[in-house]
Amino acid sequence: MKRLIALVLIAAGACPAGAIGQKDAETCAPVYLTFDTGHMGVAPLIAEVLKRHQVKVTFFAAHERTQQGDGSLGAHWAPWWKARAAEGHEFASHTWQHAYWRGDLAPGGEARFRIQPSAGPQAGQRLVWTAQQYCDDLNQANDRLAAVTGRRPLPLFRAPGGKTSPRLLAAAERCGYQHVGWAPAGFLGDELPSGAYPNDALLRKALRDIRPDDILMAHLGIWSRQDPWAPAVLEPLITGLKARGFCFRTLREHPQYQAWIKAHGG
Repeated sequence: MKRLIALVLIAAGACPAGAIGQKDAETCAPVYLTFDTGHMGVAPLIAEVLKRHQVKVTFFAAHERTQQGDGSLGAHWAPWWKARAAEGHEFASHTWQHAYWRGDLAPGGEARFRIQPSAGPQAGQRLVWTAQQYCDDLNQANDRLAAVTGRRPLPLFRAPGGKTSPRLLAAAERCGYQHVGWAPAGFLGDELPSGAYPNDALLRKALRDIRPDDILMAHLGIWSRQDPWAPAVLEPLITGLKARGFCFRTLREHPQYQAWIKAHGG
C-alpha cells in the first residue's frame, strides 16, 4: 500500500500547482467508472471507498456465483444494491446468466447466436439463442435490478467480456438496450493474473494513460486473481485521478448515451 500511495503522490506532483485537487464541477475532466458483478467479496469495501470519496459509478449486474449468499442479484445482496441506489449510483444489465456471445448463426435468416452462460444452471453449456431469448436474459437482470434497488436501470447493457457482433448489438437495440464497452486505458486489469500484473503496475498504467471521457471497467471481485485489485488500487486511483483534474460521472451523463437514455425512458 505504501508503494501505491507513493505512485499517487508522484502523479500528483507532475501536475501544475493550480491543478492539484479536483476541479470545479463545471470545468473538471469527466471519466466514467463502471463495475461489473463478480464474486462480490470486495463489494462492501468498494462501496466504502466510493462513499468516502463521493464518487458515483454505474454498476452492470448479472446473477453470478458469489463467495457469500445466493448469487450477486439474490436475496443476500439485495440490501447492498438498495444502499447503492440510495447513494445515487446507476445500474444496468450485464445479462442474467452472464451469457457470453460466442458467434452468430444463420446470417441470412432470423438472428440466432451461440451463447455460453457462466452462471446459473446452464453455466458452461454451449447454447443457441434467438434474439428474443437474448433480450429475455437482458430483461431478467434489468427487472431484478429494478426490484432490489427501487430504481429504473439505465437502458444500457454490457455483454460479458465485452464480446458482441453487429447482429447482437442490433438485436439488443431493438429490445431497448445500447451496449457500453470501455476505453483501452479504461481496462483496469483486475481480471489479469496478479503475478504478471501486480497492483502497483496496474495503478501506474491507469494514472498514466486514462484520458477525459474514458469509460473505466473493473469488477466486484474476480475469482482467479490472487492479490485482489480492489480496494487496494481503487482508492489511490480515485485520489490520483482527482489530483490530475478528473472527476467521476455516471453513464447517465455520458454524451454518447444521453440521447438514447432520454429516448428510452431512462
